[in-house]
Amino acid sequence: MGAGESGTGAAILGVTQGWNVFVSDKGQIGEKYKAEMMEYNIEWEEGSHDVERILNANLVIKSPGIPDKIELIQNIKAKGISVISEIEFAGWYTKATMIGISGTNGKTTTTMLTYQILKDAGLNVGLGGNIGQSLARQVALNNFEIYVLELSSFQLDGNEKFRLHIACLTNITPDHLDRYDFKIENYIASKMRLTLNQTNEDYFIYCQDDALSLEGIKNTNIPSKMIPFSLNNTVEYGAFAIANIIHIQLEKKYTLDMQEINLRGKHNAYNTMAAAVISNLIDVRKDSIRESLSNFQNVEHRLEVVAKTNGIEYINDSKATNVNSTWYALESMDKPVIWIAGGVDKGNNYADLKALVKDKVKMIICMGLDNMKIHQAFQSDVDLIINTLSAKEAVHVASRMAANGDAVLLSPACASFDLFENYEDRGRQFKAAVRNL
Repeated sequence: MGAGESGTGAAILGVTQGWNVFVSDKGQIGEKYKAEMMEYNIEWEEGSHDVERILNANLVIKSPGIPDKIELIQNIKAKGISVISEIEFAGWYTKATMIGISGTNGKTTTTMLTYQILKDAGLNVGLGGNIGQSLARQVALNNFEIYVLELSSFQLDGNEKFRLHIACLTNITPDHLDRYDFKIENYIASKMRLTLNQTNEDYFIYCQDDALSLEGIKNTNIPSKMIPFSLNNTVEYGAFAIANIIHIQLEKKYTLDMQEINLRGKHNAYNTMAAAVISNLIDVRKDSIRESLSNFQNVEHRLEVVAKTNGIEYINDSKATNVNSTWYALESMDKPVIWIAGGVDKGNNYADLKALVKDKVKMIICMGLDNMKIHQAFQSDVDLIINTLSAKEAVHVASRMAANGDAVLLSPACASFDLFENYEDRGRQFKAAVRNL
């Protein structure tokens, strides 16, 4: 069910493993995926579900975007048909070492960092999960010995026997609560499924400074070796940072200087510690880790420096779709900020941003159809809040209002679906507008 990257990848793996595969998508299927399914002689439908046919399946692989609560999924389960994730299905057909990284924020950067370090070290490694190609597609078509996977809570929910040799939890902050009965404890339990099926030969890496991660650990039986990382305390076994120096304290001990790494901000110190610990456990040499970190370019739409024009720096952080992500972005700014924010509000509580906004933000440019909550939250903290209805208009206004030495930061703290297809579309429109100044 679902014919995006996840569903199509699962279908291809199913066919190569001798399953009789049928793909059903209630929406419209992308032309690229239709062509692939035709190439593999896979039957598919779009625009509706053939309920009778689906209820005769032996196995249903559900794309992560489809909630468990919908009636069809409930009916499938009531018939005793197993409903699993594409990740779970892929795990049936590979003996590769699995590294999984999850967390509300930081998981994409940590995943990319880890993959880059392992690839640079010459290991036979694949990148997948919630980023790039689906794991199932790669298991079907490639032969990697190690996979570095970004795993969302939705992907973790559909796993039963899938086991991670190294599991890393970057942090937990409230997000997607509509999928978890608006209960934070349900969301925490979902994230803790990273440790599902782990043994004492496996590893669980976590942020010791994150209260909700610690709550999850307290309520979960974790048999694997637990390795903390922290910016607040020294740790005997794990990683910590003092000033700009990261200390890796495992069987091999070494330090990393954050000033030699192309990543800014506290959140990236956390991401770097996590990636360095993972790479150490895979036995990558410290010199190789250092070199990869110093050459790393951040992922698109995550604190991506687009241009510096007339002394003004334009930064694309469109991937910041929640308050916590934007907090990290603002925290990392070391110059006066014109902040472009707004979009579809997911029940945001802006209180956590008020001190940073008061300290760092000159003005706010709203980019969304309903900006009332942003006005109410920050009208006493900044001199000016302006509404705009496009990336082009927002950038134009910012360029007029900014002074030499300012940063124009797109970090919306909201989803993008009121004005854009997705956060990538929002980020690309922002970048195009900056380049056309």
